[in-house]
Amino acid sequence: MARLADYFLVVTYDLDKRVEGEGQGRILQRFPEKDWEDSPFPQGIELFCQPSGWQLVPERQPASFFVAVLTDINSDRNYCACFTFWEGLDRLQLQKAEASEADEVDEAPAVVQSAQVFAPKSLVLVSRLDYTEVFRNCLGLIYTVHVDSLSVPLETVVGNLLTCIIPIAGGSQINESPVCSLEKVPQVLACDWLLACLQPGQEEREESLRTITLGAGDRQVIQTPIDDSLPVSGTSVAQLFRQLGIINVLCLFCAALTEHKILFLSSSYQRLTDACRGLLAIMFPLKYSFTYVPILPGKLLEVLSTPTPFIIGVNSFFRSETQELLDVIIADLDGGTVTIPECVHISPLPEPLLQQTQTLLSMILDPELEFADQAFPPPSTQPSALKIQDKEIRGVFLWLFARLFQGYRWCLHIIRIHPEPVIRFHKAAFLGQRALTEDDFLMKVLDGMAFAGFVSERGPPYRATDLFDDLIANQVERIRQEETCPHKAMNHVKELAEQLFKNENPYPAVAMHKVQRPSENSQTTTQNQTQFPGLDDVAVQLFIDHAAAKLRTAPPVVKVELKGMVPSGPPLGDTVDRNGSVMANSARRLEVVRNCITYIFENKMLEAKKLMPAVLRALKGRAARICLTQELNQHVLQNRAVLDDQQFDYIVRMMNCTLQDCSHMDEHGIAANLLPLVTAFCRKLGAGITQFAYSCVQEHMVWTTMQFWEAMFYSDVQNHIRALYLETEDNNSEQQDGSAGGREISALDLASEQNRLWPTLSKEMQAERVQKEESTVFSQAIHYANRMSYLLLPLDTSKNRLLRSSGLGDVESVSNSYVTNSIAGSMAESYDTESGFEDAESSDVANSVVRFINRFVDKVCNESGVTNEHLKALHTMIPDIVQMHIETLDAVHRESKRLPPIQKPKLLRPTLLPGEELVMDAMRVHLIPDGREEATGLMGGPPLLPAEGAIFLTTYRLIFRGTPTDPLVGEQVVTRSFPIASLTKEKRISVTLPMDQFVQEGLQLRSCTFQLIKIAFDEEVASDLAEVFRKHMHKLRYPQHVQGTFAFTVGQCGKLAVEHKTKDKNQSLKTLSKNLVKSAKRTIGRQYVTRKKYSPPTWENRSSFQSELDEDEISVSEEVDQSSLTLSSTIRSSDRQTMSNVVERACCRDYQRLGLGTLSNSLTRSKNEPFRISTVNRMYTVCRSYPGLLIVPQSIPDTTIQRICRCYRQNRFPVVCWRNSRTKAVLLRSAGLHAKGVVGFFKSPNAPSSVPSQADSTSLEQEKYLQAIISSMPSYSESSGRNTLSGFTSTHMSTSDSSDKLRQPKIGALMKQVMGTKEDVPGTFSRGGKWGSIRGSGRLSAYNPDVGTRLAGKESPQPNGGPSEALFLRQQKAYLYIIGDKAQLKGGKQDSFQQWEVVPIEVCDVRQVKNSFKKLMKACVPSTSTTDPNMSFLRCLEDSEWMALLHRVLQVSVLVVELLDTGSSVMVSLEDGWDVTTQVVSLVQLLSDPYYRTFDGFRLLVEKEWLSFGHRFSHRGAQTLGSQSSGFTPVFLQFLDCVHQIHLQFPMEFEFSQYYLKFLAYHYVSNRFRTFLLDSDYERIELGVLYEEKGERKSPQVCKSVWDYIDRLNKKTPIFYNYMFSPEDEEVLRPYTFISNLKVWEFYMEETLSEGPSYDWELRGRQERIAEETPEKPDSSGPKSHRHIVWPCYDSLSKVVPDAITKLLQDLQSLEAELGQTSEKWKDTWDKMKNSQKTEIKLESKPSFSSSLLMSSNLSHQRRSQGVYLQESGVGSSINLAMDCEASATSTPVAGRPSTSTLYSQFQSTESENRSFEGILFKKGALLKPWKPRWFVLDKTKHQLRYYETRQDKECKGVIELADVESVIPGTPTMGAPKNIEEKAFFDLKTTKRVYNFCAQDSLNAQLWMDSVQSCLSDA
Repeated sequence: MARLADYFLVVTYDLDKRVEGEGQGRILQRFPEKDWEDSPFPQGIELFCQPSGWQLVPERQPASFFVAVLTDINSDRNYCACFTFWEGLDRLQLQKAEASEADEVDEAPAVVQSAQVFAPKSLVLVSRLDYTEVFRNCLGLIYTVHVDSLSVPLETVVGNLLTCIIPIAGGSQINESPVCSLEKVPQVLACDWLLACLQPGQEEREESLRTITLGAGDRQVIQTPIDDSLPVSGTSVAQLFRQLGIINVLCLFCAALTEHKILFLSSSYQRLTDACRGLLAIMFPLKYSFTYVPILPGKLLEVLSTPTPFIIGVNSFFRSETQELLDVIIADLDGGTVTIPECVHISPLPEPLLQQTQTLLSMILDPELEFADQAFPPPSTQPSALKIQDKEIRGVFLWLFARLFQGYRWCLHIIRIHPEPVIRFHKAAFLGQRALTEDDFLMKVLDGMAFAGFVSERGPPYRATDLFDDLIANQVERIRQEETCPHKAMNHVKELAEQLFKNENPYPAVAMHKVQRPSENSQTTTQNQTQFPGLDDVAVQLFIDHAAAKLRTAPPVVKVELKGMVPSGPPLGDTVDRNGSVMANSARRLEVVRNCITYIFENKMLEAKKLMPAVLRALKGRAARICLTQELNQHVLQNRAVLDDQQFDYIVRMMNCTLQDCSHMDEHGIAANLLPLVTAFCRKLGAGITQFAYSCVQEHMVWTTMQFWEAMFYSDVQNHIRALYLETEDNNSEQQDGSAGGREISALDLASEQNRLWPTLSKEMQAERVQKEESTVFSQAIHYANRMSYLLLPLDTSKNRLLRSSGLGDVESVSNSYVTNSIAGSMAESYDTESGFEDAESSDVANSVVRFINRFVDKVCNESGVTNEHLKALHTMIPDIVQMHIETLDAVHRESKRLPPIQKPKLLRPTLLPGEELVMDAMRVHLIPDGREEATGLMGGPPLLPAEGAIFLTTYRLIFRGTPTDPLVGEQVVTRSFPIASLTKEKRISVTLPMDQFVQEGLQLRSCTFQLIKIAFDEEVASDLAEVFRKHMHKLRYPQHVQGTFAFTVGQCGKLAVEHKTKDKNQSLKTLSKNLVKSAKRTIGRQYVTRKKYSPPTWENRSSFQSELDEDEISVSEEVDQSSLTLSSTIRSSDRQTMSNVVERACCRDYQRLGLGTLSNSLTRSKNEPFRISTVNRMYTVCRSYPGLLIVPQSIPDTTIQRICRCYRQNRFPVVCWRNSRTKAVLLRSAGLHAKGVVGFFKSPNAPSSVPSQADSTSLEQEKYLQAIISSMPSYSESSGRNTLSGFTSTHMSTSDSSDKLRQPKIGALMKQVMGTKEDVPGTFSRGGKWGSIRGSGRLSAYNPDVGTRLAGKESPQPNGGPSEALFLRQQKAYLYIIGDKAQLKGGKQDSFQQWEVVPIEVCDVRQVKNSFKKLMKACVPSTSTTDPNMSFLRCLEDSEWMALLHRVLQVSVLVVELLDTGSSVMVSLEDGWDVTTQVVSLVQLLSDPYYRTFDGFRLLVEKEWLSFGHRFSHRGAQTLGSQSSGFTPVFLQFLDCVHQIHLQFPMEFEFSQYYLKFLAYHYVSNRFRTFLLDSDYERIELGVLYEEKGERKSPQVCKSVWDYIDRLNKKTPIFYNYMFSPEDEEVLRPYTFISNLKVWEFYMEETLSEGPSYDWELRGRQERIAEETPEKPDSSGPKSHRHIVWPCYDSLSKVVPDAITKLLQDLQSLEAELGQTSEKWKDTWDKMKNSQKTEIKLESKPSFSSSLLMSSNLSHQRRSQGVYLQESGVGSSINLAMDCEASATSTPVAGRPSTSTLYSQFQSTESENRSFEGILFKKGALLKPWKPRWFVLDKTKHQLRYYETRQDKECKGVIELADVESVIPGTPTMGAPKNIEEKAFFDLKTTKRVYNFCAQDSLNAQLWMDSVQSCLSDA
């Protein structure tokens, strides 16, 4: 029972305390004066009566009523009903007040100058109960009594009000005696207790109905709720939804549950209260436990900035004050809006709940929505009445909570039953079983205070139950069915609404309200109203005392609460499984896990190993992890399972994998299940030393999570307590065993039973039980202190990796609840502060573990009520436990180090080159997959990566060798390697391996041979070792000097990195130049230059140099005997090397071939030769980077050259490098001009200059030089005048025939495009295709626009090939074009009379090439795989602009080719003359001159243009420490790529194959050969590299020149040869250069994991030999398949699937070897073949498309460029060339053409031949012919016996038709028969025509043959 009202107050305006018009209220009277014991008087009511402040007003306002809520110190809510009316103040009171105020304030306030002023007065009722309407009526009645001056004394009314007692709640308690019969009720004055309609269920009704009267002729019925645990909401919920709408209220609902701050605004106070009440009502069954102030007075607004959550209502009057609140959600009830600040994130309800809730709510609030679109809507779809709607909405939220919390009781841990149940909720398990771990909303709700209250209130298993308990327990199945069907759900909601309504209004029919309202006139007549009288304290107090006394004498009202066992509902596990969230095909996975574990324990390790990867994959799924823990459990006997090392390793690996994916919460209880197992599985390490599994699974976050340990502890305690009471139960009730239905009793059921019995137990029994439980908890606490020390102390206690990395202190990060934080305290702080300085010592591990365990023990023991003595005992024990454990661990750690390491794959040694040595021992690593997907198995095929093996660092390469970790391909060997010199980037990475759980350090190494090695060091590799490895690698990659590179150090001790002292280097340089200069006699006659080579002392001990350091002199003579000029490719060995060495150089040989000048005495030199070989640079004094001999015009003396060279960068003046044999136009190269040179160069030569300055004279000499070049051209010297017709024709017509003319493109157009001018001439087709602008920018060239106009005139050749008129009318083309850099040539003026013309182009900068290459590498070999479409291969390739750069270089080259072909000379003069210039000049020669497309020619071209003319290989390749900063710039690679592009378009024009280009591309960066080292001939001479004698090499296997190596290899194998080579004479190539015509080079993409790069041939040979030497085991597994699967990234395609011709040549060799003949060289075979083909073709009348296709050399061009060709590394050619001349000859030619049958005869499928029997037989030939072995095939189907030359042969040599055979009889040997064969092996076959004599290998074989033939005959 409870008082209806606790206090009654009259509060009035306090005139004495007014401050500047801000009034205050004061309590005038309060009843009772003394506080009730059970409910103290709440403070600060005055503020709440007038929340907007106490003010005087000039007009009377209508009376108002609202209910404010105050929360007292015990967090009980007091409802303050305030009834406010306004009273006039008389003048006197006011003046008094003003006078007192005027003393303080200067001016009187201006409020009160009207006739009358009104002050507010409030009647306040304070109650614990929330009956708004009753309060409104009661206070209204008091006011009415006062205003209408009724005869009832006010004291009576107030007294009756304060003594009114009503029940809190009524239930259907029928069998009780009537509690409130009339005798027991105090009959004071007129306080009637009227019993309403007394009917059969009387007792029930009187509980829920109270009729009260206050003695003023009034009656009210109070309906108390049946169950007071359900909130009473009236219509407040429905009103809230009307005001804000569904989405907004749901938003507030989620915000309130997830502890955000909510502020309601409204101008009505009562609405604020209702809204807050409504929000709390829909939160049921959770109770709001933070600040709750439905009406906040304006004076207390600073409360809004509190940090804790709240629900507060504020009058809209204060809206502006609420604007600056940043983290408060503001709901405006009047405007219907909810404003959420940006910084606040409200977690929404999880889907599909949110959607379903919204649907149900809209069906209630807006039922018409559903039928809005229907043609015939149902007639009535009105929403229910407000009060019903209110309950329906609440029903929806009840339904929602039932779904959210379903099964929560299965996650309660009961840890104490007596004296008081202590219950904890296992949040992680709940979320895990509901599969909602990711759900933010539920996580926050479960962490919240409201839920903590929910657990403590609803956790106890024995209590009264309500509607929610029923829903959770009994309606689960029904709710699950309703999830999908809103109408079913709606019916359920309506049922719930009915129950809620009934609870609030048990008797809706009874309405006995009879309350007087003030009469109308009393409200309007305001003048004569009296003040509210003061009440008589004594009279009121008398009422109260009287009532209290009566209550005391009356017998106590006992209302027994109906307690019972709370049902738990169906367990959670089933619910989830039925939802089908269990993984698909999990059964198969579980099977795999079970099998693997069985194998491990049966010691079938190989089987287990094969299953392991599948198991580790399966363990990603929850079912498999749970299965693992169950399976392992079965192998534990008496808490122990001893394993051997291998088993232990596997079990630990599976445990780690299982734990790896568990979150720190351990929501599926997997870590919990493993906890007992990690302390059970162990292995014996030594005498008495055992290592348990826990020491190997510590690296997981879950062990450092306090919540995990708490949950584990509680569940264990629960089990023990359950066991404790089960024992006592068993003793009492053994006989009931059968009736229990076989279901286990849960701990909660037990507890509820114990709670029921508790009151019946004796005191001793109670004490005993409490003591038993307490000691159970205590013993578990000790047990857990041990367990935690096991998992938190690392094996090596000196390493504190676990605690450090996870910061044992940051529990806060794991939970965000207020409870756990307050209890856990700030762990992080204590972790740092307590430790002081001892962190540095080894004890810090122990300390932090002790602190962690102490915190745990404090928390769980306080919660589970352990006594203080026990707690102290625990605190003293913990450090000892930890210390003991550390000591055990030390021994284990020591022993475990001695263990032989687990058998890891054997490290495979790589095969090394001769002279290559290991620098470091192998380091075990894992090769991690990078962004290339082929090897990872993603694109099909087995995953070759990741692989486990070792990394080797040798003097030459970096090699990884190992085996894939996937056991299905475990037998394969994976190799990745690249030359150390090609390393471009090294970066440290950290890697998590899929097999192990640890993050390991690794390296990512990228090489410019397009290889990437990504490795993770194995844990056995110490980190300092990895560091040493990096240092060694750097040393080898960037040696101090070129002589440190492998090409020089090969064959010496690899451990010794050579550092060449700089001092010596300079010395040798000086000496060299001194000697050179001294002995240079400048005579025109004989010149001998001798020099002693200086030997730096540091090289003395280096054997391989010794020979070269013998004193050898170079003497240069200009007179050389003519024969030495026809140079052979071998160099004569001589002691004294003469000038012939220089002559030997490539340049010189080439100059002579081109007829550009000879080395003869100047006197005998014929004057008519236009060019001469100048020796001006023989000392490398004019230009360091040029070769010693240069071609210059005849007429220019050396002195001029020395002057001219200064105008050019690096002194690289123009020299001739090639001459067109037909047009005699020459190609020159030079560097760009110096800036000062440019201006002088373009000055008009006729400009008058007063003083001939130095610059002028140079520019004149320069012009002279150019003029000399022009005049050297025959076309120029023939033409007498420059513009004469004859001159023109002679140049252009005589030299080129008309068919050639047709092929010339329109050069003007080319020129424009190269220069990038705007007008694009249409129709610029040539064989070379269209021309795109060099930049593609198409803007006008900066250079004067009329450049090239002379070229650009339209050439339209006449149909007959004669020149058109236009050709004669326009100006003639320039004789010399200078290709220059656009940037440099700005501002020059073109002179119209000069015979040269400058073509400005934009060149690609070296920096561009470098950046482009970096991007190209990343595109072709990405370091990580990406799904980002912007990072796809083609996108990255485009971004790299590599193709654009190739396009640019090719375009310029083709332009130059065209110009030279039309007879103009060209001078390429770009940048420093050693990068782009070299590329263009070499490409031009390659395109124009077929000689350079052969082996010799290409070698010569590279030696001449790249090596002699000083391309800076060492600098661009960053080969030494000095050039490290400049980075790698692949200018030469770009050139090779261009050659590759041309090769693709003209496959028949090149003698060498694509492989040749790849080989050079690889080795020009590999530093294996000396060819591509150093920057110029000068440097090579200085190091003595240039003239190495072949004969003097000590180690013949070490090749120093790549060319020698290629020559030697080419003799052995046709790998470098292009079988399609059949050149046309003097063919000029004009390739297409558009980007769309260019292909990505295979070199950038291909990879062979089986053997690494295929460019070091010795390695290939060695690997094969090793493979052959290992004897094969006899294979008993049945027939072996001949099929071989080819993996594109693993196998070397050219080896496994060779092209047809290579295959045939190989077969030929192997056959010759079998027959014991000396096999002839492949080249000779090939040449023979070609010749025989050619003769055949000559015999035929017309060239035909026969099998001789590839060798014919006179096919028309179309067929050449698009004809069939064999890809050199494709998957093998489809055309099998008939190598057999006989075979092609047998086909009969028809009308001079061979039949096509030869082409098709090869394709007959051999499968169709039914080969019944086959083998080798010797057959005697016809008369006088010898016996020959033949391959015979007996064919049943065709009924014939065929024979072939060999087994492989496709062409049948002859056929014996079985139809003609008469008999098969044993024969006798005849003359010439094979020797050593027994007689019985002979047999004869008699046919109608002749007798065949055969001989088998032995008698058995012969018998077989005879039987087979016989059976065929008999079948027929």
